[in-house]
Amino acid sequence: MLILCLDTATPRVSVAFGQDGAVLGEVELGIGQRHAEQLAPAIEFLCHHLDVQLAHLAGIAVGVGPGLFTGLRVGITTAKVMAQTLRVPVVPVPSLDLVAYPLRHSHRLIAVVFDAKRHEVFHARYRPVPGGVQRVSEYGVAPPEKVVAELLASADEVLLAGDGVTRYGEFAALDRAEVAGPEFAAPSAAALVELATARMEREEFSAPSQIAPLYLRKSDAELAKRAR
Repeated sequence: MLILCLDTATPRVSVAFGQDGAVLGEVELGIGQRHAEQLAPAIEFLCHHLDVQLAHLAGIAVGVGPGLFTGLRVGITTAKVMAQTLRVPVVPVPSLDLVAYPLRHSHRLIAVVFDAKRHEVFHARYRPVPGGVQRVSEYGVAPPEKVVAELLASADEVLLAGDGVTRYGEFAALDRAEVAGPEFAAPSAAALVELATARMEREEFSAPSQIAPLYLRKSDAELAKRAR
């Protein structure tokens, strides 16, 4: 089962092809916020070097956020258009989950935090369980100090991941926290391969028209229009 996996929820563009749950190849680009310029060439690069034909895809998996408005729109639109053209289903996976899942072997509470700009972060908390992680909070957007206060109140040892951790100094106040390495700063398309393959096997997929981004808040343009 061949799957194309995409995530553009953060400034990083992540693309991978998976075959029966194994990663065939992966590209990650983190040069600025040029998702529209980088995504299609990254897919073409992998197709060429892996000798993969899009016509053989069984499905497309995409990170649906929360994340930056423009990046999400590029990734989700690309996934939907390709799926409609190729007549294959789409597996939507929240992008915060794609950072938490590779940390499933930790014994700590996992807190994933993405920089949401405007001195806010997108966030969610997870606990490791056999075979994966279980989300124990809602997906949210809040000032970093509020997220830190909630983590302090939990009295748990915490493993912090996501680009929001290093972006905001408030997280240094957590004395029972460890910061995951830089490889856990953004969603992993390799994790998406594994999660999406399992969901495809259980037929937990959607038609392209049913895929919607998890924005959590309005775009800057919408907020500016409302202010005017």
